[in-house]
Amino acid sequence: MAKVVNYITEAFEELKMNVSWPAWSEVQRLTIVVAVFSVLFALATWGVDTVFARVLGVFFNWLKA
Repeated sequence: MAKVVNYITEAFEELKMNVSWPAWSEVQRLTIVVAVFSVLFALATWGVDTVFARVLGVFFNWLKA
């Protein structure tokens, strides 16, 4: 158990000392960029799904006739 505690302690120490963290303004800007692209990608996926659903619906209705 001591090895696990030592590992976690060293990991936190490395995060504090050796990692260069971005400025808070850059974090906010990049968060907005990720949120915007996530929404755009979700809308694109929804649009493609809707188009394919309608095309398949027309295709299967055509097969029934």
